Amino acid sequence: MRAYLTFLGTNRRWLLGCFALFLFSSFGQTFFVSLFSTAIRQDLDLTHGQFGSLFMIATLAGALVMTQLGKVVDRYGAGRVIPVLMLMLALGAAMMALATHVWILFLALFALRLFGQGMMTHTSFTLTGRWFVRDRGRATSVATLGLNSGEAVLPLVVIAVLAVVGWKETWWVVVALLLLLAWPMSALMRRERAPAGVDDDPAVATVRGWTRRQTLRDPYFYLLLTAMAAPALIGNTVFFHQAHLTELRGWEPALFASAFSVYAVTTVVFNLVGGFLVDRLTALRLVPVYLVPLGLGLLVLAAVEGPWSIVVFMLLYGITNGLSLSLFGAVWPEVYGVEHLGSIRSVIVAVLVLASAAGPGVAGLLIDAGVAYPTQIAALGAYCLLASITVAWFVSRIRSRLRNDRALAK
Repeated sequence: MRAYLTFLGTNRRWLLGCFALFLFSSFGQTFFVSLFSTAIRQDLDLTHGQFGSLFMIATLAGALVMTQLGKVVDRYGAGRVIPVLMLMLALGAAMMALATHVWILFLALFALRLFGQGMMTHTSFTLTGRWFVRDRGRATSVATLGLNSGEAVLPLVVIAVLAVVGWKETWWVVVALLLLLAWPMSALMRRERAPAGVDDDPAVATVRGWTRRQTLRDPYFYLLLTAMAAPALIGNTVFFHQAHLTELRGWEPALFASAFSVYAVTTVVFNLVGGFLVDRLTALRLVPVYLVPLGLGLLVLAAVEGPWSIVVFMLLYGITNGLSLSLFGAVWPEVYGVEHLGSIRSVIVAVLVLASAAGPGVAGLLIDAGVAYPTQIAALGAYCLLASITVAWFVSRIRSRLRNDRALAK
């Protein structure tokens, strides 16, 4: 514990900045935007389907732009990139406050998704991967607590503010907050952590820096991506269609919402545990096992109609999701180095955003086609378990390749 507190104190400047980036990403996350969905639909006379489609298209458009925009984190210092991102996110919030037409709403959603959910998380993950090596797992787990904090606190704050002012005025509060904090964030993050991305650990410091082109030609990259994208795709799919599952099982509507507290607490705990395990064991050793809890939880949810199955699922999904937050920040620099990390990660984040947007849509089409939703959930659970077996096979080959690279570098 003393060593952990020393780590926090010594690196408080960079950890606080990366934590804040994840917290600010909340303004573009689904959970935050959805708090205003009823008011937006009523003001602009949109149906559930129309607003949902607009949100999905804006998300997909943002993901495509991310593949190119994400490179700026490699080219420019954090002190220059972050204030620009905050100003663009503030612009998106301002457009939301001024949304009187569906096209203004689309541009607002596009900016919020691109610069909030996309670039804020991408930048924080990239900086923790570049600035930390030996303690990369712990640094990532601390940074991602910013998103956990946003999920826990901001809905309550928004509800309180909405009780006093309207939904558009609430977005003006977001604009003011981002503009007020843009310069302090620039000053906080202007100083790069020294040494930038390399600690005194020769076992990991010699990972060669792959370019994005080289990475995209590596077959192991796509195998890793299929495993790392699973929580985003599956979690969004199950949560998006929770009302349908509740109706099928005859559960109380509040059951899913109450089980979220189990998920939230478990995610935070295993985020911190994951950071410790990554630093002790490396991320690659954890990748083959981290999907197992989610796979088991999905099988329980598919097979058991009793209300306790959703609690078990939320508990097991929280374990996987917590571990994934640490793994996602550590596994890519561990395999492909940090020299072109921003460029590589921009592709990864874009794929994750696409998966999170496509999963609910595909599941909805299958439901309309007559494929039972519990059957789909069981298939997702089987996928997680089969993916774990496959990952165990090719991770050993990646580790062998890394050992050969280090031997050649000596």
